[in-house]
Amino acid sequence: MIYVNVTKNQSGFISSFTMEGHAGFDESGKDLVCAGASAVSFGSLNAVMALTGITPDIDQGKDGGLLSCRIPDGLPMEKREQVQLLLEGMIVSLQTIEQEYGEYIQINFL
Repeated sequence: MIYVNVTKNQSGFISSFTMEGHAGFDESGKDLVCAGASAVSFGSLNAVMALTGITPDIDQGKDGGLLSCRIPDGLPMEKREQVQLLLEGMIVSLQTIEQEYGEYIQINFL
């Protein structure tokens, strides 16, 4: 199971997220749920960096079962809103995967 834990601050902005685990939908290299979740999350982080110039604090597990991201504090409001829009888009895409494959991916808001 892939667990996505999303943390929002008091203002409602996403301050961090962690995606960990393995979907177990199929064998490694053929797991569509894992591939989809990975593509969505890494694509979103690449978009954040390329389009906003903001580099989040990112940690990755060596076995591919962990992606952790923290958005830096103190961003100008315009940049924070841009980052949020991209991350909210990521969440919508992950929720779409969860709707179809909920036994393999779970999204939690903390």
